[in-house]
Amino acid sequence: MAEVKWIKLHTAMFDNSKIRYIRTLPEGNNMVLIWVMLLSKAGKCNASGFIFLTENIPYTSQMLAAEFGFDLYLIELALATFVKLNMIQLEEHIIKIAGWEEHQNIDGLDRIREQTRKRVAKYRENQKQLPCNVTGNDTVTEGNAIEEEREEEEEIDINIYSSIINYLNKKANTRYRVNNKKTKTLIKARLNEGFTEDDFYKVIDNKVNEWANTDMNKYLRPETLFSPKFEGYLNQKEIKNAQYSNGKSNNRWGTGKSEKSFNVKTESEYGELSDEDRKRAEELI
Repeated sequence: MAEVKWIKLHTAMFDNSKIRYIRTLPEGNNMVLIWVMLLSKAGKCNASGFIFLTENIPYTSQMLAAEFGFDLYLIELALATFVKLNMIQLEEHIIKIAGWEEHQNIDGLDRIREQTRKRVAKYRENQKQLPCNVTGNDTVTEGNAIEEEREEEEEIDINIYSSIINYLNKKANTRYRVNNKKTKTLIKARLNEGFTEDDFYKVIDNKVNEWANTDMNKYLRPETLFSPKFEGYLNQKEIKNAQYSNGKSNNRWGTGKSEKSFNVKTESEYGELSDEDRKRAEELI
């Protein structure tokens, strides 16, 4: 069976009570490293969490010590600790990671395997239709399918980055580049926190409505909008910026004519004019 190219490690891994307990033990940090190496080894085996050299040859403590580069006593201590904490199981002397589905995207792998099965079947069918003297060099493997899946995910990410940055440029009249690494890192970080593409649009709308054409206009930029303050921006109450929405400044008259005209000599939309207000209004109209 083809090996898995990657495994999942939870960002809160070191907050896990078992990991924290292990780190308090003598050689605890090395045992945590051995645990991660076991997860990686299980991924390479890709056998529902079982770890073996071949299906007929299970790994022994001596073999793991040689491969991982640790003393035998430490490997045996680590394995005994992992068994005690129900992190691994020994089934007929074969090591198995308990709860392997927590460390691997099982649904994603099943989807990849199904896609691979279909591609292999199609490839074989096409090969049958080729003349006998024609051979193909292409191979279809589960590893290739995983790489293609990753490329598809990257393409989706690029589309999201492009949509968000283009929306910001349109709303804030800016010209930020989609392929800026810092911007992509900020967007990716917020997406990893569980925020959605629509949340980005909402934040952009909120801050453009508040900051456009004010002294804060310079902060309508990715490093501010998509920073760790993102959630606060998302949940803030709507703040209307009269200058942005009506083409006026922050004073009640604005810096230019509004679409609705009024008679300076009588009254404005704000009521009776004082002499000072009348003079200011005449200068602006």
